[in-house]
Amino acid sequence: MLLVSGIKWRHFLIIILCGLMIGVAGWNFFLKDYQRERIINYMEPQLEPLGAGWNRNQALITIGSGGLFGKGIGNGSQTRYGFLPEPQTDFIFSAITEEMGLVGASVLMSLFFILIWRILKIAKQAKTNFARLFASGFVILLIAQVFVHIGMNLGLLPIIGISLPFVSYGGSNLLFSYLSLGIIQSLKINV
Repeated sequence: MLLVSGIKWRHFLIIILCGLMIGVAGWNFFLKDYQRERIINYMEPQLEPLGAGWNRNQALITIGSGGLFGKGIGNGSQTRYGFLPEPQTDFIFSAITEEMGLVGASVLMSLFFILIWRILKIAKQAKTNFARLFASGFVILLIAQVFVHIGMNLGLLPIIGISLPFVSYGGSNLLFSYLSLGIIQSLKINV
């Protein structure tokens, strides 16, 4: 958002430096032991394959078992028999990939791409600063959530429990996402 709003690079780099210093202080003074354990387990996932590494390993097994076309909706063994934890929220991408395969995951990613492209188009055509910043901010949030969710399902990022927008079961995130789309649609029509 800072880059979209037109901040000077020097100021942006100062903010990044302050963020890094806060991150180091947070690791040393504010993170609890289980939070540090998650990060360490991300770095070395085979340290505790039946403990802290269980979720990551099961997500990878679930994705791999889907193959190209998947096992069919409702037929995913990892999901149905409870090996994959939280398949309706934190690991919905793994569950979808197991049941619909690589093809289903590709369709899902294509739908996200189309949505992001349309919102960026609205942001580009916006006549007011608020409309441009709101649409751009929602796109950044959407990209970040999708990237982190799929990254943690693929074992590329630590598991932090971010839902997949418009797909994961839930209340507040889904409500916020739909309200944001409504505001963006209103901005497109009225501004």
